[in-house]
Amino acid sequence: MLPVLFAMFLQAMYGAVDLLVVGRSCENADVSAVSTGSQMILTLTSLLVSFSMGITVAVGEKIGQKKPDDAAQIIGTGLVIFAVLGILFTLISVVFAESLAKVMQAPEEAFDVTVDYIRICGSGFLVITGYNLLGSIFRGLGDSKTPLIAVGIACVCNIIGDLLFVAVFSMGAAGAALATVIAQLVSVIISLLIIRRAKLPFAFRRSHIRLKKTVAVSIFRIGTPIALQDFLVGISFLVVLAIVNTLGVTASAGVGVAEKVCAFIMLVPAAFMQSMSAFVAQNYGAGKPERANRALKTGIAVSFVFGVMMFVLTFFRGDLLAGIFSNDSAAVLHAWDYLKAYAIDCLLTCFLFCFIGYFNGLQKTTFVMAQGIAGAFLVRIPVAFFMQHIGNGSLFLIGLATPCSTVVQIMMCFIAYAHFTKNNQAHKES
Repeated sequence: MLPVLFAMFLQAMYGAVDLLVVGRSCENADVSAVSTGSQMILTLTSLLVSFSMGITVAVGEKIGQKKPDDAAQIIGTGLVIFAVLGILFTLISVVFAESLAKVMQAPEEAFDVTVDYIRICGSGFLVITGYNLLGSIFRGLGDSKTPLIAVGIACVCNIIGDLLFVAVFSMGAAGAALATVIAQLVSVIISLLIIRRAKLPFAFRRSHIRLKKTVAVSIFRIGTPIALQDFLVGISFLVVLAIVNTLGVTASAGVGVAEKVCAFIMLVPAAFMQSMSAFVAQNYGAGKPERANRALKTGIAVSFVFGVMMFVLTFFRGDLLAGIFSNDSAAVLHAWDYLKAYAIDCLLTCFLFCFIGYFNGLQKTTFVMAQGIAGAFLVRIPVAFFMQHIGNGSLFLIGLATPCSTVVQIMMCFIAYAHFTKNNQAHKES
């Protein structure tokens, strides 16, 4: 989990550095544009990341079963699928950038800048696709160190790019978007060089790069429910952000700052979620379910300790965290107000994220999709709209929609875990 954690920390630094440099060099309109635009790109990217989980789990299972050639076929088919997805997302982001900004109700002062940010980031979606696909392949092979090296180098490139394009050339949000795309291109190139020299547990040939129907069906069966769930959950967060955007550019900038802080305070449970999937898949593939169950309990215990620390820091001194990314006092106060709700969620995600990783590893992805959609559309969006009308513009009350959703999802996970454990026990006794 630790290499995954460090890689995710550096990944979070992408957006953090973007907002940090923009927040201290530009106006609130640019901060709002980075907030809205990056959330839109993140929603599309999460589709790729979630769908790539199908490759991670499938490869991990085949490695655990000692079937390396099957793993090679999965990777080859995955390359074809992701190339198509990358082209599709590029067209969506570039052609419909203005429509996406309108849907997000980007504040008038920040509208044109938001469109530019989405269009520039979207033009690099093939790079983003390759970046996430290669990471999923390494994790499926049980190698979480190589993605860490690649993302570390890319993060340094992103920092240099932000300072150059934003601070020196004064390109604002557009410069931040350009720096991100270039940094991820560097990461893809480095990952390709590493994978060519690495000793893989199988011989990967050019003939493997083709769409094999049975393999594609397996990837889609595992990855589609995860991707659909994460996409719809992402849509629910976009709805919440659109609600906030109606409150003005300062509130929008404040939530943008808060979201970057959230990327850091949620790192530990998120890292357990990713690493848990590959770990559980490999152990079930090797016929060691008890070890997978112990991993779930250990992950929850460790991440809960970190969750308590993040709750105390974020709830009581969230202004210090928000102040790192913005020197506008009004935006910082809005961010802190919103962060108090996420502080509560820090105590809950240690359960939810570990359960999601566990069920993904078991290929129970349909349930993962169901609980995610239920939390997003039956709880998060209705609560956010309700709080908007009774809360008099309070970002804390609107933000409470997230922990409310998490509570419902955890309850569903506990019920599913109990049912799954009971069925397994009955199967053993029979």
